[in-house]
Amino acid sequence: MQTVYQCFPGGKFKCLTMSYDDGTEFDRRLVDIFNRNGIRGTFHVNAGLASGEKSASSRRRIPIEAFKTLYQGHEVSCHTYTHPTIARCPLNQVADEILMDRKALEAAMGYPVRGLSYPNGSYTDEICQLLSHLGIRYARTVTSTHSFAMPRDFMRWDPTCHHKQDLLEKGRAFCALEKSQYLYLMYVWGHSYEFDQDNNWALMEQFCAQMGGREDIWYATNMEIVEYMQVCSRLSFFADSSCVYNPSCQSAYLRVGQRIVQVPGGAQVQLF
Repeated sequence: MQTVYQCFPGGKFKCLTMSYDDGTEFDRRLVDIFNRNGIRGTFHVNAGLASGEKSASSRRRIPIEAFKTLYQGHEVSCHTYTHPTIARCPLNQVADEILMDRKALEAAMGYPVRGLSYPNGSYTDEICQLLSHLGIRYARTVTSTHSFAMPRDFMRWDPTCHHKQDLLEKGRAFCALEKSQYLYLMYVWGHSYEFDQDNNWALMEQFCAQMGGREDIWYATNMEIVEYMQVCSRLSFFADSSCVYNPSCQSAYLRVGQRIVQVPGGAQVQLF
């Protein structure tokens, strides 16, 4: 019997995703950096604040009608409608905040919005239990793991690091990973206005140039990772692992010994 391992699309074992909150005008520059380097990510925004006007902190929000063009090729996801600290709010208000955000963002983007980042990093166990009933499939925290491990709970999805936390060093360590029997994820989060505030746009330019265009990395949005891992979890293997059936529409990828095997959606494939 040969060992069978799950892989990311294309047989890769490393994945990079980026996650930026609030939808301020500085996202325009950040998206340009991502696009030039083939980096992909998720932008968590507050539809109720997306007026194009300056907030109390003097950070201008991108108007919601600009989202579809600006964020093309990336993911737009929830950050609640008005960015309250939801752990202090009644659950019915939390539900309203998320559903109002979803509805407005879906109308703007034309696709189902199913992710969330917790505003101010605020959540409770009760909120986590509520999310699936609101159509939310994952929710990102602000607690850095400083590791490249896959999350155990997508409703409490802890990122690898904020971009202020030794980003270039972590990027080099991620690129150097070679043990393909593991799946590795580097998840970077932050706010684009911080680059302007800290005068360090060069940090993200350097990071994306360092990380982009690599054949061994899958560049994905948050939702793409969640959906792909669900595809893998639904694979049905023979008891001896010699054959597998994929009931999903999306292909899954496996490593069988030293071979990469694509398992198309709806197909049954002999592995050995």
